[in-house]
Amino acid sequence: MNQQLQRRLEKQHYAIVGQHSAVKLCHWMKQSLLHQRHCYKQDFYGIESHRCLQMTPTINQCNHGCLFCWRYQGFSERELHSADPAPMILEQSIQAQQRLITGFKGDDRCDRRKWEEAHHPNMVACSLSGEPTLYPYLGTFFESCHDRGMTTFLVSNGTTPEVLTQLDPLPTQLYISLVSPNEEVYKRLCNPVIDDGWKRIQKTLELLSSLNTRTVVRHTLVKGWNMDESYIDSYANLILEARPDFIEPKGYVFVGSSRKRMSIAAMPAHEEVLHFSRLLSDKTGYDIVEEKPDSRVVLLSSGRKNERIRQS
Repeated sequence: MNQQLQRRLEKQHYAIVGQHSAVKLCHWMKQSLLHQRHCYKQDFYGIESHRCLQMTPTINQCNHGCLFCWRYQGFSERELHSADPAPMILEQSIQAQQRLITGFKGDDRCDRRKWEEAHHPNMVACSLSGEPTLYPYLGTFFESCHDRGMTTFLVSNGTTPEVLTQLDPLPTQLYISLVSPNEEVYKRLCNPVIDDGWKRIQKTLELLSSLNTRTVVRHTLVKGWNMDESYIDSYANLILEARPDFIEPKGYVFVGSSRKRMSIAAMPAHEEVLHFSRLLSDKTGYDIVEEKPDSRVVLLSSGRKNERIRQS
């Protein structure tokens, strides 16, 4: 890794693992340890925020430069030329998280039981930065996680359908980010560095229902960019093609490096996210089953696999 990039990331409290992976404590991990508050994923899917390992095997590899992304976009690589072994990445990621939470023990507000449990994460959120499916041993990584009894969530931008088709094992839950209703908005908002990204996303949506795992289509809603009511029909058609188990409309938050590219006016209120979700529900037949206003997120369910929620 470029040493200047590594120093910048470490200053931002990333723990670098090997050549191309990283760990960072989630906001909700800290909230859970100190203030007994938790991530919406705990409400929606039953994971424990204080036992979640937020990481990425591709800290410096991505094929999008999304304007709304809060992460530092110092990406200089589109593929991995020398990939670290998956078991090593997992082991060192756990060790990195253990080091990152060390100082919480001395805080009087810290729940000591949770702090002890946090040393033994049982959930991996493969979502921190970059595009994780560019890591060539992702299936082996998930296998290593599952061998330890860990739940795995993968967040992908959907531009690598060939990887998802061959991925074995699949993660416990697969998120596909669908942040645009059409190719025009996609090119403006996602700023892709590949020519056929929109076609690749469409192909991923077409195959989604054939994947034997829990699936979620996630919308990052950016006011003035991709959540106009005129886009609802287009979103609904794409979702009905994909037939995911769940839909997650979530409001963009004006934080991190996105503040250099967006304005605070792009951040929708929860009521606006909820209104969008109601319109989407009417068009798709998916029911609104949960919401978390402090995260500006709503969960819609197809009803087909409700019994799988909270069982990961």
